[in-house]
Amino acid sequence: MRNKAAEIRARLRESRPLVMPGVYDALSARIAARAGFEILFISGYGTSATQLGEPDFGLLTQTEIVTAATHVCGVVDCPVIVDADTGYGNAVNVIRTVRELRRAGAAGIFLEDQMWPKRCGHMSGKRVIPAGEQVQKLRAAVHARAGGDCFIVARTDARQAVGLDDAIARALAYHEAGADALFVEAPQSLDELREIGQRLPPPLVANMLEQGVTPELPSEELAAMGFQMIVYPLSGLFAAARAMQDVYGALRREGHTRGVRDQLLAFEALNAIVGLEEKFALDAAFRADRE
Repeated sequence: MRNKAAEIRARLRESRPLVMPGVYDALSARIAARAGFEILFISGYGTSATQLGEPDFGLLTQTEIVTAATHVCGVVDCPVIVDADTGYGNAVNVIRTVRELRRAGAAGIFLEDQMWPKRCGHMSGKRVIPAGEQVQKLRAAVHARAGGDCFIVARTDARQAVGLDDAIARALAYHEAGADALFVEAPQSLDELREIGQRLPPPLVANMLEQGVTPELPSEELAAMGFQMIVYPLSGLFAAARAMQDVYGALRREGHTRGVRDQLLAFEALNAIVGLEEKFALDAAFRADRE
């Protein structure tokens, strides 16, 4: 059986940065995999927005993110890392979350130290739990992967809630607790990005949220600062929402889609993405009238 967490670690030993797109359902995952991405990231914000029509505000449940992971991991072959928020409770809940996501096929998780109900890392008003409590939750996550594997990214939101020095101290403690990678969320300047890259051990995560609080930089510049994993969590969702807004708006105004036809994927192209030909082949192979 493939160890996809080990595949992530092997990929990180290469010199080029690892760019991961955010996906939120099976279709977005198929499209990202077809684009050639090696590792996918299931975005909590994207899942909340698409499955609930709600913001990333602590409304998404463990069951819902596990369901999303099951759907995504079922249609792509590459490793998938899942935004597991805070683990949905205490250390015991973290153990269940890790085990459920591993059963769903996930290769790794992001686990953050926000106080529940959490919110998107680029929103205001975040609070964090004591660092010692998060250390225990990370130790529980490491325990939960016994007999298998799981790539654990420890995320801290203390930059906004407390300050950068506290965030870096927490990240170091999380590294000692067994995290595979570290993620200081929402640094607010180039100097802060550089400081994180200098003071923390690799691999490090940078989160490139368009119009978020962190400066947007090309992956090569982030790699030069010390970041090996570059996440674009909402780019696909922003693009899809904009496209639907434009097309639905035109349909409502005009009563047809002729004026926006160039914005629509062809029927046959979508059939190719979702694997229609494979289903035709299976249908032909197992039809009753073949007997």
